Amino acid sequence: CLHDPKCITKKYSYPIRHRQLHFNETVLTLHCVCCWQYCSDSEDLFGGYDSILEDSSLLAKLDDVEQNERQSDLQSAAHTDAVDQQDFTSLRPSNEGNQTCEDLLTDSILDDLRNEPLEDLPASQLQFQEQVNENVKRSRLQEGNKTSTPDRTERERNIEDKTKRQSKVRRSMTDHLKRTMLCNAAAPSNVSRTVVLKEAVVSEEISVAMQAMETVSAETTDLGPFFGLPTKVKDLMYKLRGIKSLYNWQETCLNLGCVQQRKNLIYSLPTSGGKTLVAEILILRELLCRKKDCLFILPYISLVQEKVRGLAGFGLELDFMVEEYAGSKGKFPPVKRRSKSSLYIATIEKAHSLVNSLIETNRMENLGLVVVDELHMLGDGSRGAFIEMTLAKVLYMSKTTQIIGMSATLGNIRDLQTFLRAENYTNDFRPVQLKEYVKLKDTIYEVDPKEEECFKFSRALNFKYSSGMQRIDPDHIIALVTEVIPTHSCLVFCPTKKNCENVVGMICKYLKEEFLQHRKTEKTVLLRELRDSGNGSVCPVLRKTVPYGLAYHHSGLTTEERKLIEEAYSSGVLCLLTCTSTLAAGINLPARRVILRSPYVATDFLKRSQYKQMVGRAGRAGIDSVGESILILQDKDRDMVTTLTAHPLICSCYSNLMHDDGKGILSLLLSLIGLNITTSLDHMREFLCGTLLYVQQKQLCVERSLWEVVQQGVDLLKEKNLITVTSDEHGQTLQVTKLGKATYKGSVDLTYSDILYKDLSKGLEGLLLNSYLHLVYLVTPYDMILQCKPDWMVYFRQFTLLSAAEQKMSAALGVPESFVARKAAGQTVKKVRKHRRRMYLALVLFSLLKETNLWSVADRFQLSRGFVQALLSSSSAFCSCVLHFTEELEEFWPFKALLTELMRRLSYCVKAELIPLMEVAGVMESRAKQLYNAGYKTLNHLANADPAVLSDSIEKLYRKQANLIVASAKMLLNEKAAALQEEVDELLTVPLDLPQQLT
Repeated sequence: CLHDPKCITKKYSYPIRHRQLHFNETVLTLHCVCCWQYCSDSEDLFGGYDSILEDSSLLAKLDDVEQNERQSDLQSAAHTDAVDQQDFTSLRPSNEGNQTCEDLLTDSILDDLRNEPLEDLPASQLQFQEQVNENVKRSRLQEGNKTSTPDRTERERNIEDKTKRQSKVRRSMTDHLKRTMLCNAAAPSNVSRTVVLKEAVVSEEISVAMQAMETVSAETTDLGPFFGLPTKVKDLMYKLRGIKSLYNWQETCLNLGCVQQRKNLIYSLPTSGGKTLVAEILILRELLCRKKDCLFILPYISLVQEKVRGLAGFGLELDFMVEEYAGSKGKFPPVKRRSKSSLYIATIEKAHSLVNSLIETNRMENLGLVVVDELHMLGDGSRGAFIEMTLAKVLYMSKTTQIIGMSATLGNIRDLQTFLRAENYTNDFRPVQLKEYVKLKDTIYEVDPKEEECFKFSRALNFKYSSGMQRIDPDHIIALVTEVIPTHSCLVFCPTKKNCENVVGMICKYLKEEFLQHRKTEKTVLLRELRDSGNGSVCPVLRKTVPYGLAYHHSGLTTEERKLIEEAYSSGVLCLLTCTSTLAAGINLPARRVILRSPYVATDFLKRSQYKQMVGRAGRAGIDSVGESILILQDKDRDMVTTLTAHPLICSCYSNLMHDDGKGILSLLLSLIGLNITTSLDHMREFLCGTLLYVQQKQLCVERSLWEVVQQGVDLLKEKNLITVTSDEHGQTLQVTKLGKATYKGSVDLTYSDILYKDLSKGLEGLLLNSYLHLVYLVTPYDMILQCKPDWMVYFRQFTLLSAAEQKMSAALGVPESFVARKAAGQTVKKVRKHRRRMYLALVLFSLLKETNLWSVADRFQLSRGFVQALLSSSSAFCSCVLHFTEELEEFWPFKALLTELMRRLSYCVKAELIPLMEVAGVMESRAKQLYNAGYKTLNHLANADPAVLSDSIEKLYRKQANLIVASAKMLLNEKAAALQEEVDELLTVPLDLPQQLT
C-alpha cells in the first residue's frame, strides 16, 4: 500500500483480525481506498491474502468450483471434437458476440456461487454481486437470441479457437475477481467512491470497537485503529487540533487495563502535560462506541465555552450533540434524544443540577462517563462540596457509569481513590523542560533541592539602572522582562489587580521606541477592537500599553476585553501580560518566561499548588525548548520560599461537606430525600458511606460523629420546613415538602431559601409590571450584596431618576427616598440593612437593561466594569435558579413567564436583534455587531456560512476562529432542530397504555 501503513495488504495481524471479526471471513474489499487509487491493475494487491482466510474463505470456494468446472469443460470439449469429426450440425453460441469462453466459464462458476447466500456484505461487494448478476442475465439473453448453422468455414474457425484455448493459459477465477473488484473501485459513479468507502470504514470500525469492548479482557488493549475509535477521529485530531501523534504517557494511560475495563481512574500530571486530550479520547469512545451520554465538568464558565467551541467540530463530523451547561444555559432535564448521544459540558454547579434531573427522570443508565477536570477542587469550599455530592450520587445510582478525574499531585490521593473506587496513574511528564529560579536582590539562583540551602548561584543581572529607575523598579522587573520580549513571551504574576496595572504601566515607561514598531499594524487593530467592545471607550492603561505590546489581565476587565487580549497574546501581537493568579487556573496561556512578582496572593502566602500552577505556564510546547520561572523574593521570605519551591510538600484534599457550618451536608441530605434516594436515616447512612466525608471522618468529625451530624442536619431541615418526619412501627420516614423540593431543584442556598420565599410572596402583593426594576430586585443575588459598598450620593442621584411608581415600589420594599437622602447627606444610620444594599445593585442592573452600555453604567456607579459584568452574569444564573424555584410552587405561577424573558435579557444584555448571534459559543457583543452588519443576522445565516467568506467579511477574524464560530452555530442549530423533532416524535407516538376495546 502506497498510502496507509495499516492497510490490510501489509498483512499486519491487527487489521486482518479486525476485518475477520466484522466480515465473518467472507469479505475481500480493502477498506483503504488508497489501494484502489494508487495501484495499477497489474499489481497483485491480494498476494498471500487467500491463505489467511483458509478453506472456509470465499476464494477457496471459488477455486473448488473452478476446478470442477474445468473438468466438466474438458469432458465437454472432447465430446464436441467427436461430433465435429462426424460433421454433425449443432447449435452453438457465435464467437462474434461479446461473450468469450472465459466469460462462459466465469458465468457458470458464479451460477454455483449464487446459490450460496452471501450475508453481511459491505457496499463494495454488494455492488460487485449485482454487476455479476446483471452480466449473467445479459449473456443468457444473448445466447437465446443468437443461433446459427455453422458451415465448413465455421467448423474450421472453431478448431482454431479450440487450439487457441488449449495453448492459452486462462486467467483463474481468483484473478478475475481481483481484476473485477479493481475495475469496480476505479469506475466513476455519481457518488464519490472515496466518500462512500470512508463512511463505510467509520461505521464498520465503530462496530468492531463496540464488539471488542463488550468482550474485552485485562490482557486485550488493542480495541481499534485509534484507541478503540475509527481512523476518522485520528484524522480529525490533526485537521481540527493539529495533533499528529500522542505523547508516550498518553498512549500508556489509554492502554491501562483499568481504562480498557472501564474502571474509574484518577490521573495526575503537571500543568500543560496534555491531560485533557486523554479525557477527550475516552469521551469520544463512550459517545461513538457505547452510544452513551457523557458529562464533562469544568471549573469556570470561560473554560466551558472554550471547550464547547473546541468540540463542536467533532460533534458535527461524528454525529453527536455538544450541549453547554453554564450560567443561565442548560435544560433540566436535558432533551432525551433517540438517535444521537450527547456530551454535556458543564460548570460544577450546573453539573450537580444536571445529575439531579437525570436521577429524577430515571435516566442515569444513559450516562456512560463523567469526567472531572481539576478534581483537587474537591477541597475548594462550597464548590468542592458540589463536586463531592455529584460524584457520590453517580456512584450510588449507577453501577455502569465510569468516572475519570484529572488532578494535581496530592498527598492523600488514596482517600480520593477509596471514595471513587478508582485506580491512580501519575506521571511527571512535561512537554517542555522547566527551570525554576528565584531572584534575591540583583542575583539569580537556580532551585536545586540537592544543594544545602536549596538554591544554587546562576548569574548576576546585567542591566544598568539609574538611581531613578532603581527607586521605581527595586525588584528589577524591567531587566527580567527585556531579556525575553518582544521576541519571546512573558507572564508577570502580581499579588493584586491594582498591582497588575501599576507594573505594566511602569514597564512601558522604560521600553525603547523599537517596541512601538513591532507588529504595529496588528496592535492598532487590537486597540480599535477594544474600543468597539467598550462602545467607544477604552481603558486608559491599555491605551498606553498596547502599542508597546503589553497589557494586563484580571477580573476587572470585561469578558470581551479578556478574550481579545488572550487572542492577541496567543498570536504574538502582545508579548507580555501582567496578571493575577486566576489566569493560571483558567485558560492555558503559556510563556517563555514566567515571573512571580511576589510569593503572595493579596496578603496570603502562596500555596504550593498555586505556585506550581503559575510556574507550570512556562514553556510553550512546539515552540520553546525550555521554560523559565523566576520568583522574586525578599530576605524575610527566604525560609518560606525555600519550603515552597524545593521541598516536596504536596497539598492534601479534604471533603468540604462540613464547610461553612455544614451547608454542603444539609444540601446533600435535602436532595437525597427530595429525589427519593433515601427515605429513612438507615438509607441515609448507607449513602453517606460512599462519600469522601465518610472516608475522612476521623480527621473531619472530631467534635461529633458523622451520624450525629446527620441527625442534627435532619432536625434542622425539619425546623426550616423543608422536610417532614413521620414515625410508624417500621421507623421514621423522611419526605420533602414543596418548599424543600423547590429549594433543591432551584439549587438555592439553604441560607436564603426562606428569605427568597418571603421576598417572592411579598412581591406578589404589589408586583410592578410596567418596569423591570421590581423583577430585577427579586433576582439580584444575595451573595453579592456584601461585595459592594454603595456610593450614597450616586445612590440618591439614581433614585431620584426613578418614576413615581418605581419609588413607591422601592419604599414598599423598605428603601424609601428619605433614607437614601439621609445617607447621601452624611447622616449616621445605626445599621444599613442588606435589602437596601441589594436595591443599589438592582439599580445597577436596571440601568444596564435600559442602556446595555456596560462602560457608562460602571462609570456612573463608580464600579469596575469587571464587577458590573460579574454582577450581570451572577444575576442571570440566579434568575435561572429563581425560575426553577417558582416552577415548583403553584402560588408563584405568574413569575414563570416574566422570569423567562428577564433571564434571556440578563444573559446577553444587548439589543434584541443580536441575541440569536450571541447564543453561539464564543460570540461576544462586538463580534455579534460585526456579523449583523455583514448580513449574518440569524443563527441560520451563521450556521450556513462559508468560513472562508466569513473570515474575509469580518475584520481580524482568522480562518480558525471562523471555523469554530460556524461549527458552534451548526451545533446549536442542530440541537434546537433535534429538540423540536423529539417533541414532534413524542406527540405522534401512540401511547402504550391506550385503552383497548373490550371483547
